[in-house]
Amino acid sequence: MDEIRTLEAADIYKIMQALPHRYPFLMVDRIREINGDESCVGIKNVTINEPHFQGHFPGHPVMPGVLLIEGMAQTAGALCVLAQAALSGPPKLVYFMTIDNAKFRKPVVPGDTVEYHVRKIRRRTNIWKFAAEARVGGVKVAEAEVSAMLVDD
Repeated sequence: MDEIRTLEAADIYKIMQALPHRYPFLMVDRIREINGDESCVGIKNVTINEPHFQGHFPGHPVMPGVLLIEGMAQTAGALCVLAQAALSGPPKLVYFMTIDNAKFRKPVVPGDTVEYHVRKIRRRTNIWKFAAEARVGGVKVAEAEVSAMLVDD
């Protein structure tokens, strides 16, 4: 299998080229510290203006755990697409496949900056599996293993 030595960090425009998600469901604002196709760190700036805070929970806004998982999956998916594009041209479409061993440790609130740390566990043809953690201020707030599948657009 070809090796990817370096990838550039991805701003929001590059992420939107890699992923089909758009507001209000795009859960990663930037990707930094990309290490080939092995790992990366995605960033999500959490603001009170996000629509889920209207109902989760009024008077005590907490980011839903499922959106933290989605952010980890989107970061992993973007890494898959960017790595594949570096090897073989135009990006492919990525589908979220599985969530395993999800744990939620601390609430995430408006004003927090979430870092999604993803590390490739393995890749078999078009299926990738990642260990993922969400951290705020260096403290783990959630974790899971997620897998994704790349398919032709």
